Amino acid sequence: MKVSVSDLGNMGITEVIIESVDLSLYIAHARIAGQEHVIADRQGKVLKTRNLLEMRRMLRRAVTCELFLRQRSAYDEMVGHAHRAADNIMELPLGREPLPEWLN
Repeated sequence: MKVSVSDLGNMGITEVIIESVDLSLYIAHARIAGQEHVIADRQGKVLKTRNLLEMRRMLRRAVTCELFLRQRSAYDEMVGHAHRAADNIMELPLGREPLPEWLN
């Protein structure tokens, strides 16, 4: 289910996850009541950027909750290891503080 970026302030969002999909492609997900929903722009398209700082700027205008960066590692697949039951996911906290003035 998609959630509009303009509606984020009115929902019970506990955290926002910015997922690094490719080398420089980021997609945002909102965690609401334990479920993840992809965040859409005002036109209804998936909110995506090619710059992490740009994504943080867009989200900070809409939410004040904790932000996380999610990275999935393809290491096991690249070196030919057997498929594991668990994903190689790493989530790094980006904080909830607003960006410094010189970054805005």
